[in-house]
Amino acid sequence: MRKAEEWNAFFEDDERFADLINGIGCGGKTYVKAADLSEADSTEGRKNRDVVRKVAFGMNFVIVGVEHQEENDYEMPFRMLCYDVSRYQNQMRKIQRDNRKNRKELKAGEYMYGFKKDDRLKPVITFVLYAGEDMWNGPKTLCDMMDFTDVPEELREMASDYKMNLISIRQLENTEVFKTDVRYVFDFIRCSTDKKKLLDLVENNVYYKQMEDDAYNLVTKYTNSKELSKKEEYRTREGKNDVCKAIKDLMADSRVEGIEQGIEQGTLDTLINLVKDNLVDIEEAAKRANKTIEEFQKELDKH
Repeated sequence: MRKAEEWNAFFEDDERFADLINGIGCGGKTYVKAADLSEADSTEGRKNRDVVRKVAFGMNFVIVGVEHQEENDYEMPFRMLCYDVSRYQNQMRKIQRDNRKNRKELKAGEYMYGFKKDDRLKPVITFVLYAGEDMWNGPKTLCDMMDFTDVPEELREMASDYKMNLISIRQLENTEVFKTDVRYVFDFIRCSTDKKKLLDLVENNVYYKQMEDDAYNLVTKYTNSKELSKKEEYRTREGKNDVCKAIKDLMADSRVEGIEQGIEQGTLDTLINLVKDNLVDIEEAAKRANKTIEEFQKELDKH
């Protein structure tokens, strides 16, 4: 299930975008604030980046893009390289246009190519946020995509490489580097495949009882439940969203459904567990299993 729209809406917030840069790119140190961000054209050739911003550092700035990914993409380093190169090409063309307006000031090589000795490009940095359930098993660099069979080691080292900045959200060891709700959204995704961990997470943090719409819309995509998209049921008095209650309701519904399926199917192991949990009496369970009460009791004693 694609979640691009929800991810883009979430990181349109400059506080979060700045927090992501600080947490991932600056070791958790607060170098970037929301006020340091400004809009940047998200078009790269014929394709659009998910989210991109100009980030000011004093009189300078860098360009930071964020791409989100749910599946392994085996061309990802090349795709990110093309995005970055396209951005550098745009910078080059602008510098060349500006320089050629003042050709008299250019030296021979500068006149020919339109790029002066002291001209500089602004750095372009791209983060790939991978939230897929499977471990990333694709290439992480351009050289990972290359066939070096029988190529001498000395020559391999001369091949120009490009490193992709891959952030596997589910494998993040420390989300405390984030100071906004980026932390809590990442934590939710990390726990989303483990019901016990997820319930423990949402029950023990007040944030999940007062979530903003864009954050709620994003995390509920990772529950694979259409029911949770009905926000009116989980709206708080303050106009926020109680994902804690939503998860409890989802798990309660799943448990009831499992009980009903177990009774309907009459599987022995399921029925034994239901009796042990005092959810079904032994008479009903024996009947569903096509056994006498004495026979079912013997099976129960084995467990």
